[in-house]
Amino acid sequence: MSLDAATRQARTLDRVDHRPWPVPAGGWSVGETREDVLFAHWRVPADELRPYVPAALDLETHRGDAWLGIAAFRVTGLRLRGLPPLPGGSSFLGVSVRAYVSAGGEKPGVHPLSLDASSRLAVAAARRVYGLAAFHARMSALRRGEWIEYECARVAESGRVFSGRCRPSGAALPAGPGSFEAFFSERYCSYTAHADGTILRAELHHEPWALEPAEAEIGLASIAPLALPGEPTCHVARRQDVLLWPAEPIG
Repeated sequence: MSLDAATRQARTLDRVDHRPWPVPAGGWSVGETREDVLFAHWRVPADELRPYVPAALDLETHRGDAWLGIAAFRVTGLRLRGLPPLPGGSSFLGVSVRAYVSAGGEKPGVHPLSLDASSRLAVAAARRVYGLAAFHARMSALRRGEWIEYECARVAESGRVFSGRCRPSGAALPAGPGSFEAFFSERYCSYTAHADGTILRAELHHEPWALEPAEAEIGLASIAPLALPGEPTCHVARRQDVLLWPAEPIG
């Protein structure tokens, strides 16, 4: 199974015509597969989200609205290029809180406000290699019929939790141009910031997401740094193979 994942990850480069800019010239460094992904998004006031985004990045909106997203997922097949996934070290659960940004109006990407993971090794690597605000968390993902139930509690910060469950409520469709689904999913880089203000950009590649509208029940979302109003817009994705390039400073 792990070798199948490695082959699928590498083959994502067979399809690049959907990308808004070319695949980076240098070689990718990390491959991973994300499974049973829950995307939950809340419409939030831009002036409330702006303080959590580095000043050097532009906060992007969709039809005038800013959005904060939470993604819960299982990572499998994590590996370095040229190597198979490590037994016992290639799978973990994660919850990412993100905003949608660009740098100088170019290369729309994701700015992870935080990443919680069940693997201490993944947390250490995310901090060191990609400059992420990463935290170790107690996590579970249980499947009950069509439902997937996620629980996440940050170890070092009591009260920072995420609890929710979801199930598909419609057919998987590609994100249409200009749609909200395209706005949040068709992004091919991630931006983070060092303490000294240096902005890092990590290029990434994947095929277009096959997103399904979802019925979801979000119990707690205090893992986000600001209050989340109302009911979220939710989607699920069965699987996505992703390639990541090294993070590099930008001007």
